[in-house]
Amino acid sequence: MCRNIRTLHNFAPPASDEEVRAAALQFVRKLSGFAKPSKANEAAFDRAVEAIASDARELLATLVAAGEPRDREEWAAKARARSAKRFG
Repeated sequence: MCRNIRTLHNFAPPASDEEVRAAALQFVRKLSGFAKPSKANEAAFDRAVEAIASDARELLATLVAAGEPRDREEWAAKARARSAKRFG
């Protein structure tokens, strides 16, 4: 999975539209193999990003969580600590 695709479900505050779109963009980049599509593929690429973002928003809105929402700042701090340990 792409490193930039993050878990978006069950966080407080909920994932923003920008976060959902960024995850969709990374997903489409991974599937297509394009970091930036050519002009010929740009429309299809953008449609795919919007379709996946829309489906992801719908998924996040309908998922049910059994536990308490996770603290977004706490998870970000843990990720920074892992990164510091890994990359120094």
